[in-house]
Amino acid sequence: MPFEQVFERIVTFMKINPNGNYRLMVGTDSQVHKSRTIFITGIVIENKGSGVWACIRKLIVPRKMTHLHERISLELSLTEEIVSLFTEERKSELINIVLPYLYQGATFTMEGHIDIGAGKRNKTREFVKEMVTRIESMGVEPKIKPNAFVASSYANRYTK
Repeated sequence: MPFEQVFERIVTFMKINPNGNYRLMVGTDSQVHKSRTIFITGIVIENKGSGVWACIRKLIVPRKMTHLHERISLELSLTEEIVSLFTEERKSELINIVLPYLYQGATFTMEGHIDIGAGKRNKTREFVKEMVTRIESMGVEPKIKPNAFVASSYANRYTK
C-alpha cells in the first residue's frame, strides 16, 4: 500500500484510543540469500498494553551483500527513508491526537530501531556510534539490540 494509506491506518489506530501511550517504531533488517539480499522495513505503531498495528516494506537487491557495514548502512538508510516520510506536519497530526489527553497520561514517541548491538561479541558494535548519530540527527529516538525489536525480530521474520 502507498505510504499515504499507511499513515491513514496509523491515524485511525490512534484515534480509536486517543488517550493511549503510543510508540511509532521503524526498523529494517536484511538477510543474504544465494543470489540476492532481502531488506524488510517494519513500521509499527504500538499502544502500550492495548495492541499494535504494523506493516512491512520489502526491497530485494539482486546480489549477495557480504560486507556487513554496507548492509547495516543500507538497512539504516531504508529506515531513514521511511522516517523522513513522517514530515513535521504528519508528526504534528499524530501528536495532536494525544495532545488533549496529555494530563490523563497520553504519550507519543517515535523510535528508529537499528539492528546492531554494543555487546563485546557483537560484530556490529563498531558501527553503533555512527548509526545512532544518524538516526538521532533525524529527531528520532534510537534503539539498538536488545531494544530494537522491530528490526531484530519483527522485520527479521520476513527476511527468510
